[in-house]
Amino acid sequence: MPVSKATVAVVLLVLGGSAVLFGTVLVFVGPVIIDDQIVKNVEINPKNELSYTMWKDIPVPFFMSVYFFHVLNPDEILKGEKPMLQQRGPYVYREKRWKDNITFHDNNTVSYLEYRQYFFEESMSVGNESDVVTIPNMLVLGASVMMENMPYAFRFLLSTTFKSFKEGAFLTKPVGELMWGYDSKLVDFLNKYLPGMLPSSGKFGLFSEFNNSNSGQFTVFTGLSDIRNVHKVDSWNGLKSVNYWGTEQCNMINGTAGQMWPPFMTTESTLPFYSPDACRSMELVYQRPLVSRGIPVFRYVAPKTLFANGSDYAPNEGFCPCRQSGLLNVSTCRHNSPVFISHPHFYNADPDLLNTVYGLNPNEDDHGLFIDIHPETGVPMNVSIRLQLNLLMKSVSGISETGKIQEVVMPMIWFGESGYIDGPVLNTFRTNLVVLPMVMEYMQYTFISLGLALILIAAVLYLNDKISRDKKKSNLTQAENVKDTKHESSVNEQQAEKCVMSDTGGFVALTHHISKSSSAGVWRTHVLHFIISHFRTCVFVFL
Repeated sequence: MPVSKATVAVVLLVLGGSAVLFGTVLVFVGPVIIDDQIVKNVEINPKNELSYTMWKDIPVPFFMSVYFFHVLNPDEILKGEKPMLQQRGPYVYREKRWKDNITFHDNNTVSYLEYRQYFFEESMSVGNESDVVTIPNMLVLGASVMMENMPYAFRFLLSTTFKSFKEGAFLTKPVGELMWGYDSKLVDFLNKYLPGMLPSSGKFGLFSEFNNSNSGQFTVFTGLSDIRNVHKVDSWNGLKSVNYWGTEQCNMINGTAGQMWPPFMTTESTLPFYSPDACRSMELVYQRPLVSRGIPVFRYVAPKTLFANGSDYAPNEGFCPCRQSGLLNVSTCRHNSPVFISHPHFYNADPDLLNTVYGLNPNEDDHGLFIDIHPETGVPMNVSIRLQLNLLMKSVSGISETGKIQEVVMPMIWFGESGYIDGPVLNTFRTNLVVLPMVMEYMQYTFISLGLALILIAAVLYLNDKISRDKKKSNLTQAENVKDTKHESSVNEQQAEKCVMSDTGGFVALTHHISKSSSAGVWRTHVLHFIISHFRTCVFVFL
């Protein structure tokens, strides 16, 4: 038995209404489900195997690229001329990071030590660790500035010590030794008679204290009680704040440990983090949206005020004594050595700094730092942290090794730590936290669109069926009217025929009757009576 269009329309209407209802429910329920999944995946919780493993062992490949500023004119610098520098590198090291001594606490925090190891990657480097470069001798020039205000006799004694160990103002050694340490009789002497003066008790190198070491004990919130606090630092080495700087604000330990941030970020959000290497908290600001390996991200960069001095940016007054903007004096947390950090090539720094040396060419692409972060989860997808190590050097009376050096903040090296999510980790991340939420979002609009389309089709079918039924009814009525008309015509024809026959018969009878009458008056009377009676009858019949 064929199904009527009306029945099909009713079925489509029910299906369409159900689809619209389901899609509308998804509009409101879908984001809640997605957010709930994000919360479960970003909490620091051993039950979340994927996210916990990523947090603990950090499967993301990290690399540290080191650039040396090779000094081209060391002898001329000692005579008071401007330093001429040549950038060498990069010398790239693969960085392995992992967390150990992980301890969960009752207040929804977790403590850990994060260790680092570096492995030289010759294939990614421009040069080898055996390359020889010349840089300022931090032991000589740094110690000279530190002893500048000591009695002249002490300074003279220090200079004599340098001469006895054959230490000069500049150091020419292979990259590998400058990075991870070299043998020095002066270092051995200082460690023996002045223990604690140097950051390392072994060989002296720019990164000797970083390899196979940790950055201190962090205690961070797990997010179990409040996801807005996940990864935020509760304490570092048991401290709620440090004491390196001059104001309470500058000594605050803010933000996270610099690896992950709380989810559900907006363009108004910032990225605060505490850096043990810089001995302070720093904060990055939103710049623009991007797409990184198919994943939408927000790019965060360092504001120009990050290393501004107190005169240009009042909140930084606590980091002083300051020099030009663009330099951070970290001597208070680096054994009082005259060390400054900045952006590479003095990017975003006072232009006067560029005039103190030759060979610098700052630009954002090569020297700006940034973090590309997935805003819904707070997970960095691409990271590039770039900093430069500088040494204040100048001529110090009584220390002949400093010669006539003009006071200058001398760039020594700059390094960039970079990492990005790739491979299976990226695929899993994209599937669980990007693709599935996107599919759910598309599903809700697909169901609503499909439902509206079905309702529209149902309406068209119903109207079409109604029009067909009305047309059939109209045709049936017309047919009945035609039949009635034909029947009436037949009856009238029969009556007319009877009328004619009746009239004819009457007329014959009248003629016969008149023929028997002899009176003309009677004849006229009979004729008039016949005409009136029969004409009236026939007229009624035809009408």
